[in-house]
Amino acid sequence: MKTIIYAHPWDGSFNHAILTQVLTNLEANNESYQLIDLYQDHFNPVFSPEELKTYGKGKTSYELVNKYQKMIKESDELIFIFPIWWYGLPAILKGFIDKVMLINFAYSEDDKGILSGQLTYINKTSVLTTSTIYQSYIEDSFLSTFMNGILNEIGLTPDKSQWINFDEVNLTTDDKRKEYLASLNNKLSN
Repeated sequence: MKTIIYAHPWDGSFNHAILTQVLTNLEANNESYQLIDLYQDHFNPVFSPEELKTYGKGKTSYELVNKYQKMIKESDELIFIFPIWWYGLPAILKGFIDKVMLINFAYSEDDKGILSGQLTYINKTSVLTTSTIYQSYIEDSFLSTFMNGILNEIGLTPDKSQWINFDEVNLTTDDKRKEYLASLNNKLSN
């Protein structure tokens, strides 16, 4: 089962066009999937004092977190779709990582503080992003923080992950956008 984690608030965005194309491709290929739409779900990325009381124990009282963890447990592939804002993740997605990727679910920690990823049953992770600046300007920070940092620490290792960025999304042409969307099925099947 594929799980798509989508983080963009506007249905007129190119990110939404990417989501629509991915869903169309999955349905055309008769592939099963589930969608986590953080904005549609009104996911609250901010920790409450109550949530922080149990955070270190890997527990939560937030029902959406429990729902999302169940969805991820049922998955063998994750597809993230989001814009890169200020060289990183949108706040709602960062909050998703903070709240959902809990100890004893996404990772364990030994007595020396060394993390061991627990999501190793995920066979493939695709990260589809858009950015308004050249990929080369954001590549080092994005790869080290998200791809090789966060994802790797929870067991979504670089050898099973791919980053596909559409840069200069605000400066491109409609033809290039259409070409990119048409290529997504091939990019995701690699």
